Amino acid sequence: MTLPSVVITHWVHPQVTAMFDGVATVVCNDSMQSWPRETLAEHCRHASAIMTFMPDSVDAGFLSACPQLRIIAAALKGYDNFDVDACSERGVWFSIVPDLLTVPTAELTVGLMIAAGRHLRAGDALVRSGEFQGWRPVLYGTGLANRTAGLIGFGAVGRAINSRLRAFDMHCVFHDPRFEEGSIVDGARCVSLSTLLRSADYLIPMVPLNKDTLHLINASALDQCKPGAILINTGRGSAVDEQAVLAALESGHLGAYGADVFEMEDWARPDRPRHIDPALLAHPRTIFTPHLGSAVDEIRRHIAQAAARNILDVLDGRPPRDAINRITGGVTCEDAAP
Repeated sequence: MTLPSVVITHWVHPQVTAMFDGVATVVCNDSMQSWPRETLAEHCRHASAIMTFMPDSVDAGFLSACPQLRIIAAALKGYDNFDVDACSERGVWFSIVPDLLTVPTAELTVGLMIAAGRHLRAGDALVRSGEFQGWRPVLYGTGLANRTAGLIGFGAVGRAINSRLRAFDMHCVFHDPRFEEGSIVDGARCVSLSTLLRSADYLIPMVPLNKDTLHLINASALDQCKPGAILINTGRGSAVDEQAVLAALESGHLGAYGADVFEMEDWARPDRPRHIDPALLAHPRTIFTPHLGSAVDEIRRHIAQAAARNILDVLDGRPPRDAINRITGGVTCEDAAP
């Protein structure tokens, strides 16, 4: 009997591939780099299942080249780079991993807040320069205690960030249309977006990427922020207009910018920039990480294992436990992005 083929588009722990022993043949990318598109297409041509990751993108054209495909199991939470409706129309399940990224992303967000506010990048450079001769009254920054954090979006990650910031004696407000203004949730007050922008010392957008949130943080939004406010983006790169951020940094209105995600990563945007502006990279009041939100060894292994279980469900004739579509058409749950 010929076993079904499973393609894993990026490196995973051997414990993940071992889950398919005796059940499917596995073609796994053992490199840290993405396969060229031609290589990926060749591997997937006869695949029954594909495990995908953040750099991947699936559209109707890709699906038409994979006639035996039964499931795309995304080892991620936010799936705006994938055409889920096209999957439904072609009878292909699409699954995500809904909750394992929450804690590490919240932790990294707090880390970037501290790094941006306390000038950790500049301080590290000063020590490494050899010019540091002991304490001097330099690089005074902004702490967290008694400051206000403004969270745009109060899903799982937003709430996890809120709970951690309260331990730093921060005052947290949030804006989320799913909650009534004035309501108190987990100790944070729901306010209007304009109120949040005016009051936040640290501005943190945690929204899925869609037509309403594309460049949510733009020049107009930044103009409403208090002078010296710090912007942190660990959600979706294109929720922030990076050119507007650069202008606000150069004018001195924005105090600092920390990011783990970037516009150039949002493959589904035809007009996305193809690189991060060198002027933004060079700006001294920025701190960046290379999409490390879930980059914790144990967490990444668990995420891939969860995606593998969705594939095994389908190969065993069951709907995948974390499916977000019906293969007869129509998405069945709300966007699972933060």
